[in-house]
Amino acid sequence: MARLRVALATSAGGIVVSTRNERPCLVVGMRRRSRDAVTWTLPKGTPDPGESTEETAVREVGEETGLAVRIVGPLPSIEYDFVQDGTRIHKTVHYFLMEPVGGDLADHDAEFERVRWVPFEEAAALLSFATERELVATAAALVALPSRPAPEGAAVVPS
Repeated sequence: MARLRVALATSAGGIVVSTRNERPCLVVGMRRRSRDAVTWTLPKGTPDPGESTEETAVREVGEETGLAVRIVGPLPSIEYDFVQDGTRIHKTVHYFLMEPVGGDLADHDAEFERVRWVPFEEAAALLSFATERELVATAAALVALPSRPAPEGAAVVPS
């Protein structure tokens, strides 16, 4: 069996928080992975040459959500491994707590097929990846919001 090449990758993104209909909410986006499969994730992306982590996070969140945002504070980073084109990639994603200062979700780019506000208490059941669900729970605690984990194996049909 041939050994895979190994590479490192870095991205940055954010949890954008706002109150909608008197409920604390965050922005999530949907990507279509195949004809029948979608993932709901937090906005993030890769740095342009010379960009700081913070600049990358603000730019990528803006592009992927259509919102103008500002960083409120840092959040923990997420690390994970995946294989792409014969290479094992170890990725670190740096996240920031953010708030919107303008823009419109309708202006998101093509990275996400759909972007929406979701109440914090529904995020755990909607987000596709456990690492992001844990990060949202951390963010909820930082902004003193209630957050409860989704039941094991829970599936949600997005509205």
